[in-house]
Amino acid sequence: MPAVISISGVSKSYATGFQALKVVNLEIEKGEIFALLGPNGAGKTTLINIVCGIVTASSGSVTADGHDIVRDYRAARSMIGLVPQELSTDAFESVWATVSFSRGLFGRPPNPHFIENLLRDLSLLDKRNSKIMTLSGGMKRRVMIAKALSHEPQILFLDEPTAGVDVELRRDMWALVRALRDKGVTIILTTHYIEEAEEMADRIGVINKGTLMLVEDKRELMKKLGKKQLTLHLQTPLVQIPSELEGWALELKADGKDLVYTVDSADSVDISLLLKRLGELSIVIKDLQTHQSSLEDIFVNLVSERA
Repeated sequence: MPAVISISGVSKSYATGFQALKVVNLEIEKGEIFALLGPNGAGKTTLINIVCGIVTASSGSVTADGHDIVRDYRAARSMIGLVPQELSTDAFESVWATVSFSRGLFGRPPNPHFIENLLRDLSLLDKRNSKIMTLSGGMKRRVMIAKALSHEPQILFLDEPTAGVDVELRRDMWALVRALRDKGVTIILTTHYIEEAEEMADRIGVINKGTLMLVEDKRELMKKLGKKQLTLHLQTPLVQIPSELEGWALELKADGKDLVYTVDSADSVDISLLLKRLGELSIVIKDLQTHQSSLEDIFVNLVSERA
């Protein structure tokens, strides 16, 4: 797939000497959902704000659908919609007025039918005449999403879009994201809800302390960095692992009551061989359980290892 966003050699340093972003190179493909993960202060929002033209990079270049975000700012920005973390809306305006105004800011002609459908998709149509100051936090978040989509962008940035919102909005929003992706819109999101990235994203980027640590297809990432873990609960605790089992990657835990076997997710393992060997050694298993690494496990391990 062609790259719709190309980030080349981008960094950001402030006058204080703080380097918010080290050199970042990244290409995001047209029509994909790309999740950018990282702890607070990792550089996620700084990178998004540079692409959206809100923050000026110290070095490097960015293009959006071939348009340089500095030299061809107007064309580049018209391709992009941004839902920021902060709820900043015109409190005294009605929902309809503020969403329609946002559309006009990008030079798009009035289209009441489009705005009506957009508000309906976000469960805002019955609030179209309400002043934003009267809305709940969740409804204000819906308005922010509507404003970002008002000019029909082909690239949508969602910066922590479901932080602090209710389950209903989260469900509605992800349904909307899927529908947008199906129409060819490219989605870039940051989130603290890693299970959402695991469910929604095509590719994952992990950023920490201003460094883009990796970019990987989600399935490949979980295959390469994930772990499978088998925990065998023993009938009789072991003092140590028998020498006959030294060839297996085993650990004793829970005061010898649990025997834990861990392998890479990519490895094909026949557990029956291990169980047979344990039987031959008269080690009785009263129960067992398996665990497959989640994206959250992988993310936590990556960030802690390279902290």
